[in-house]
Amino acid sequence: MELPTEPAQKGSAAIPRPPLVREILLVAGLFLVYKLGRQLATGHTAEAFGNAHHVWDLERFLHLPGEGSVQSAVLHGDTLVHLVNTYYATVHFPATLAFLVWLYLRRPGHYRWARRVLAAVTAAALVVHLTFPLAPPRMLAATGLVDTGQVYGPTVYGASPESDALSNQFAAMPSLHFGWALMVAVGLIAATRSRWRWLWLLHPLLTLLVIVGTANHYWLDAIVAAALLGIVLAVVRPPRRTPAAAGPGEKAEDAEDAEDTADAGSPVPHASGGRDAPDGVPEAPALVGARR
Repeated sequence: MELPTEPAQKGSAAIPRPPLVREILLVAGLFLVYKLGRQLATGHTAEAFGNAHHVWDLERFLHLPGEGSVQSAVLHGDTLVHLVNTYYATVHFPATLAFLVWLYLRRPGHYRWARRVLAAVTAAALVVHLTFPLAPPRMLAATGLVDTGQVYGPTVYGASPESDALSNQFAAMPSLHFGWALMVAVGLIAATRSRWRWLWLLHPLLTLLVIVGTANHYWLDAIVAAALLGIVLAVVRPPRRTPAAAGPGEKAEDAEDAEDTADAGSPVPHASGGRDAPDGVPEAPALVGARR
């Protein structure tokens, strides 16, 4: 006699979340170390402007498109340039934080991976900031570009690098605005299954146009950030998809997706003595005393 098997317990294959307080302290600590580290690169004005001329000449040698073409489009109207400046000033940190919070709540395994990648990319960027101070194109007269933040507002930087005590304006390469935005897109594409998930690439694309159009970064700043992220992603691999238990005829799910679908009330298969009834035909009830 065959007995019906007990269905797998809800969330049995789910990946546990790391302790919340520890993660908050860890992320906050990494942010503070990064901010303090950036301040160590201040005061190298002559070197930063010398490197800026080298980067500008290298872009012309490589025949990269001029940053001025993007800024000309941004300066088409006061409202547009104000929106672009607002995007630069307000989207960078909240978008990355929202990305990490969502992964922590819904994809814990991918959260650990994304946190490690972001920490590694940020640490590598800090090393470059310390060893290669770079004035942004808005400070370089040879570019002919406008400091849109100072002229149109809003801006997150002081009027001059020497008087700016909150940020290091000579930390242009690599662009963490672009590097973090690209990681947000890569992380969401890796952690989700929707056919529309590739649209997340619009976030780093828009960020790229914003950082160039506001003259806060060169094209090479974004290229170096993408290269660093690629190296880190090659070393820090995303979590493997672990199939969760599925009933007869059901497609196996990822372990992290099990919690989502379990709440949807997925049906539990009925025991039928090892035989499945044909589609559309109700299963006949067992007759009491039919076999003795």
